Amino acid sequence: MRMMVPRCFFLIVVVTLSAGAGVIASPSAASSDVALLLERVKPALQGQGANAQLSTWTASTPLCLWRGLRWSTALAFPRPLPCDSPAARANLSLARDPSLLLLSLRLPAAALAGHRPPALAAFSALVSIYLAHNALTGPIPLDLGNAPALAVLDLASNRLQGALPPSIWNLCDRLTHLRLHDNALTGPIPDPAGPNTTCDALRLLDLAANRLSGAFPSSLAAFRGLQTLDLSANRLSGPIPPGLSPIHALNLSYNNFSGQIPPDLAASAPDSFLGNSPALCGPPLAQQCLAKPSGLSPSGVAAMVIGLMAAAVVLASVSIGWAQGRWRASEEGGTLVEATEDGAGGEGKLVVFQGGEHLTLEEVLNATGQVVNKASYCTVYKAKLAEGGGSIELRLLREGSCKDAESCAPVVRRIGRARHENLVPLRAFYQGRRGEKLLVYDYFPGHRTLHEVLHGEQQGRPALTWARRHKIALGVARALAYVHAGHGEAHGNVRSSNVLVDECFVARVAEYAVHRLLVPSAAEAVLATAKADGYRAPELQSKGYCKCSPRTDVYAFGILLLELVMGRRASGELPAVVKAAVLEEVTMMEVFDAELARGVRSPSEEGLLQALKLAMGCCAPVAAARPTMAEVVRQLEEIRPRNSSRPSAIYSPVGTGTGTATPTAA
Repeated sequence: MRMMVPRCFFLIVVVTLSAGAGVIASPSAASSDVALLLERVKPALQGQGANAQLSTWTASTPLCLWRGLRWSTALAFPRPLPCDSPAARANLSLARDPSLLLLSLRLPAAALAGHRPPALAAFSALVSIYLAHNALTGPIPLDLGNAPALAVLDLASNRLQGALPPSIWNLCDRLTHLRLHDNALTGPIPDPAGPNTTCDALRLLDLAANRLSGAFPSSLAAFRGLQTLDLSANRLSGPIPPGLSPIHALNLSYNNFSGQIPPDLAASAPDSFLGNSPALCGPPLAQQCLAKPSGLSPSGVAAMVIGLMAAAVVLASVSIGWAQGRWRASEEGGTLVEATEDGAGGEGKLVVFQGGEHLTLEEVLNATGQVVNKASYCTVYKAKLAEGGGSIELRLLREGSCKDAESCAPVVRRIGRARHENLVPLRAFYQGRRGEKLLVYDYFPGHRTLHEVLHGEQQGRPALTWARRHKIALGVARALAYVHAGHGEAHGNVRSSNVLVDECFVARVAEYAVHRLLVPSAAEAVLATAKADGYRAPELQSKGYCKCSPRTDVYAFGILLLELVMGRRASGELPAVVKAAVLEEVTMMEVFDAELARGVRSPSEEGLLQALKLAMGCCAPVAAARPTMAEVVRQLEEIRPRNSSRPSAIYSPVGTGTGTATPTAA
């Protein structure tokens, strides 16, 4: 018969054995690892309510069945506790073995709702802690730096607050991986205070998506073993120090860095520096730095300024006349830049827009490409520019699918001038002598479509919490609200496969207004696919491509939002499923994606029910009954999940705040 053993039994055994040996027992002794786990760690991690994972940590459960833990013997040469035999998995006495030490704690995405226990620093053999994707709150304890054996610490995607304690660098001698991204950490990144300032063991440091501020800590450049550094989506400012070139994977995007990028980082990917201050310049960015004036006397400087001003006036006069002629030619011929095809014996025309000024016709046509996708109207290529120029995405429009050059010109200009952080920008447009047409976009490495993120293979798939899904939905809504407000027209093809999502769950909407470039039959083919997938609004009947409007975008967004909260593939039946659940009085938690529901205590408090109601409003059969996208943005802002009620610098790429970005005039 199995005997129920109270938790305090372990402490009694420890005290008794120690007293018999003439030793004073203490909670920090090796024999108390189990008791320490039960008495201090478990209550801290689970918070106020019970937890399914932690419910296995009981005296009546064999130690080998305690979830998320690995144990080690306390011999001179420690070895992991073997738990693969039936006997070990049924052995209740192991929990009373004073020689066992906690080796690893691994409970990612386990719905932990407490705080990070300071007691974790008291385990003498604890090597790794994996507690990512939970809801742990509070600051990072100062005594964490005293953990004697810790080599891996992953507390990403929690709700940790406060400053990063300088004591964290006390682990430098042995810490190899430190992941704290997607929390609410504030203040500057501290410098190491101990004797070890080079952190030779540290290989990965990920502090992205917090609220860290201040200057780039120059001490990080002295971390000699660092291979991966991610400080993106913070509020760091000032210059980037030299000495980071040994780092193989660097991401400093979406901060407020300025000044010249150090020459030793010129070979980095341009994406590593996106979304910073316009004053950030130098390779690999297209923004060139202005040369600093040499040391001159005040009179010399004044003479130089006067001369430059005079030259600027002359140059401006000439430039205005040249630009007027170019824009006049642009209005007539539909191009802003003209060039000649290299080696083709014919002429081609290239339209370049903001961010594409560095592109030349020769580079675009000579880029080596590989097919990454095929659509009804185009073939999509990933193209590599020559001489380290990075990669671009090319969409080669199928012959006969596109309108003539005169009809395309105003549409291309309209698309090319649209700029929003949640919209994939058109960088250039090429038209060849034989009528071939290319749309040139940025290529986003590491991005996946929302359809792949939601419905792709489980291996390597990120955890999709409500906070992350909400962030994606808000990003898409902001992009559409910008398009509707600034340009008064429809996106025309809103769907999860046209939404790119990065590792920080920032959404970017692709294929804006492409249907306007297509002949009626090609545009209808695009909408036919949208109809088959459920995104097409009821009022868009057969041959109804010309009726696309902001309200039809709203309908498609409603389906996409249902796709996000229900976890099902897009379908015109999704609204009917929700209605049937309401009529049949089904528990609403059954409507939501199971993965989404696991981390939600109250659907109404977390905003899930409001999101479902908003999605149903967007899918109203009558177009006039649907909200505008500006209203959708406002409502999504109001129902942010609790762990995402942070300043928008965390919640969006460049901190646009609530609502939409200022539209660019068409």
